[in-house]
Amino acid sequence: SLQFFCCLKPTKFVLLKQTNMRSKFKDEHPFDKRKAEAERIRQKYPDRIPVICEKVEKSDIATIDKKKYLVPADLTVGQFVYVIRKRIKLSPEKAIFIFVDEVLPPTAALMSSIYEEHKDDDGFLYITYSGENTFGDS
Repeated sequence: SLQFFCCLKPTKFVLLKQTNMRSKFKDEHPFDKRKAEAERIRQKYPDRIPVICEKVEKSDIATIDKKKYLVPADLTVGQFVYVIRKRIKLSPEKAIFIFVDEVLPPTAALMSSIYEEHKDDDGFLYITYSGENTFGDS
């Protein structure tokens, strides 16, 4: 079952370094099961966004204890980042960057608008995070 929860500077830029990082969640769960789960969640909680949050594979930042989140639609990206920081117990002086489709979303953007723009075909929004603002090797 999903655990449901409710910072970056407001910038948005395409990362120079692309990678073909696979979602471990996608690897571990077949498409049909993911799609059915996302549909069930959206029906039961229409004002929530189903999010899968995973660490960028080669990042040296801590690994999060939970991948699945059910986020209030009116939560901002910045507020979601705050939740992630707390879950990985990241100290205030350390940086964290989150990526949606390998792009840093604007901090002030609502999770609902990010979801509508970037949701996967299975109905989940996939977010990755890193301690570096580049995707993949440095």
